[in-house]
Amino acid sequence: MARLRRRMSQADLAVRANVDRKTLARLEHGELTVSLELLLRVLGILGLDADVDQIAREDELGRRMQDAPLRRPVRRHPGGP
Repeated sequence: MARLRRRMSQADLAVRANVDRKTLARLEHGELTVSLELLLRVLGILGLDADVDQIAREDELGRRMQDAPLRRPVRRHPGGP
């Protein structure tokens, strides 16, 4: 959406990001085969790189997990009870 709001074609953004259009299309479709480095490069081109710090700002689930006591699995020794 950010690319479209800036009225930039996939081909133009791909050239600026130094990747082919197919790779950029995979990034836009959320495919996990695209590198984080490329995502950050594209965000920089679109002027959104400062927003990266906000990704996990309100991570309620993460905070609950962090605050929950950590349980260690009981390890059974071979030949023991």
